[in-house]
Amino acid sequence: MASPDGRENRGRSGTRPLQCSFCGKGRARSELFLAGQGRASICYDCLRAMGELIQPQATQTPAYHAKPDGPLVPRDIYTNLDAYVIGQERAKKTLSVAVYNHFKRVWSGVAGSGVELQKANILLMGPTGSGKTLLAETLARTLAVPFAVCDATSLTESGYVGEDVENILLRLIQAADWDITRAEQGIIYIDEMDKIARKEGVNRSITRDVSGEGVQQELLKIIEGCIANVPPQGGRKHPQQEFLQINTRNILFICGGAFEGLSEIISRRIASHGSRLGFLGGARNRAEMEDSVLSQVTPEDLLAFGFIPEMVGRLPVVTSLDHLDKATLVRVLTEPKNAIVKQYQYLFSIDGVDLEFTEGALEAAAERALNHYTGARCLRYIVEETLLDVMYELPSLKNVSRCIVDRDAIEGRGNPTLVSKNGEIVPLYPELLQQSA
Repeated sequence: MASPDGRENRGRSGTRPLQCSFCGKGRARSELFLAGQGRASICYDCLRAMGELIQPQATQTPAYHAKPDGPLVPRDIYTNLDAYVIGQERAKKTLSVAVYNHFKRVWSGVAGSGVELQKANILLMGPTGSGKTLLAETLARTLAVPFAVCDATSLTESGYVGEDVENILLRLIQAADWDITRAEQGIIYIDEMDKIARKEGVNRSITRDVSGEGVQQELLKIIEGCIANVPPQGGRKHPQQEFLQINTRNILFICGGAFEGLSEIISRRIASHGSRLGFLGGARNRAEMEDSVLSQVTPEDLLAFGFIPEMVGRLPVVTSLDHLDKATLVRVLTEPKNAIVKQYQYLFSIDGVDLEFTEGALEAAAERALNHYTGARCLRYIVEETLLDVMYELPSLKNVSRCIVDRDAIEGRGNPTLVSKNGEIVPLYPELLQQSA
């Protein structure tokens, strides 16, 4: 308890003056801006000085509210996506237009126009490893806005074991370095969205669906736009704790999922309307047929899959991604800016070694990835497995200038070939060669 002269009572033994934890000067309580745990506090003079130091940095932060002169038109957004994501042309075009329209809504403001622009969140559907998360990450990098990823399967309705939906906003705030203003202009990607569909489809379950429909109901308000109370430490909310408040009105939500079983729902609907799906007769395989069917999804199909009508209305932009075929997987290995082959070539170049992949090696890696049915996800695993022994031995070997990876190395029937500066073959395991001699 403080006395009128700004000194704090310290039991019966005496008093201690309140002081700023930064400048150390004694201050009256009215001159202190705040006091935290452990009696830490800051005075208004120090707070003003800190603001002057921070201000120059703040002016260098991208102006998310200001409309740029032209670098973010849909065609340029598409070009940036194309540098990292191979294929999926329709999805990239849909995303480019949707994101540009979203940020036009943010830039323009509609005060006095008499028109209210609603937020258009995005739903991405496609098989695992087709690039859904990569598209969202690349969008955030292109727009220079904070980005956060969460898994819908970890969320449960309030009051049950699991994460509150507000915790996904905390991840965005952390990605924005606790700058709420920046976070309010960010992008959130919610993965595995299909896993929170109602368990009984359009029929309500007798038991409470706390990880399906319950989560959809909880997500509605933050996806549409509201002032959300976020626990700064995460976890469950309780009345005694303080909250961070964030406005989600301008946060773009991109939801993704594999939506297994949705193609059957679409096929039944089309068949019931009398269509013969004759154009699918030319499909070369089941994956191509599923891609063609999934591209015809309607809100009716999403309702039948298990989404509540309110959630379907909050995700007006829907696009599907195709399965990756062999040719596309070969391009994924070599063409993007962050291509796996380019990354390993750079790592080898640090040791002064040129890494080369033959055309047969790239095709073999794509074929192995197709057999795993995980899209592009296992390409890195395949390349890492092939080069593991080489990367272990190479720093200890002398006079190696090239490493050639062929089909046999990818398929496990041999090792990559090491070549010296003189064009001679360098054994990968010289000690084994000496033992055999």
